[in-house]
Amino acid sequence: MEFLKYHALGNDYLVLISENPDFLESTLTSAQVRKICNRNFGLGSDGILAGGKDDSGNCFTLQIYNPDGSTAEKSGNGLRIFARSLWDRKMVDHTQFQIKTSGGLVSAMVENSGQSVTVEMGCVSFKSDIIPVKGKSREVLNETLEINGEKFTFCAATIGNPHCVVLNQKISAAETQRIGPLIETHPNFPNRTNVQFLEVLNRSTIRIEIWERGAGYTFASGSSSSAAAAVAHRLGLCDAEIAVLMPGGQIDIIVSENYNITMSGPVTRIGKMILDLECLDFEIPA
Repeated sequence: MEFLKYHALGNDYLVLISENPDFLESTLTSAQVRKICNRNFGLGSDGILAGGKDDSGNCFTLQIYNPDGSTAEKSGNGLRIFARSLWDRKMVDHTQFQIKTSGGLVSAMVENSGQSVTVEMGCVSFKSDIIPVKGKSREVLNETLEINGEKFTFCAATIGNPHCVVLNQKISAAETQRIGPLIETHPNFPNRTNVQFLEVLNRSTIRIEIWERGAGYTFASGSSSSAAAAVAHRLGLCDAEIAVLMPGGQIDIIVSENYNITMSGPVTRIGKMILDLECLDFEIPA
């Protein structure tokens, strides 16, 4: 099984492309994904992107697997990487094309000889019944979440996948790794949630630390950048064009009047990897 490996600001994915979408849907089990993504017993990655042309041949389909074997509705970095992999295979050119995800249809464009990709990510919603967040139907803005006696002010959003943006929190990798998993699995979020810890630096710049649902602590995330930027703009803390700084680098976000998100950022090719099926036979110790 041949994979191409890329990273987007340190968020790395393995890409598996086939001309047969039915093949992709039946190829990978959760247990296999966990083995392949394992950094000691497999190829190692923050997830797997499996896709190809759809049945009509007019756009592409993408299934996103998290390293814990679960699936994600949408991933900004994953979409940029998948778009770059299509460009490398000469399946697309520099014109805009569409990708179907379970979190919605997006448009992508590869630029700068493949070095950067722009994605129209779709529309952000803050509505609790869409994200989802438990409780009455509302926009989830400036609410309080209590965990083990600690109180956090947060906003929730979706751009096809759920996000919890924590405000006024001291940002550090250690705090993100301590609190992130507790928020990810909090009963307020029926489908679990991605978590961002947000610091607003000025009206055009924010900084975030990320705990990604199903993946853990992550250097960078496109959907997290989109959600955090949308929240900062919705609260009136930032203008429409926002640079999002993360441990892995910078993603640029434009928030339109109706909260449609345009995301631009770099993609780097790592190489080609061949998986020996013996890997899938080995049982990872508990």
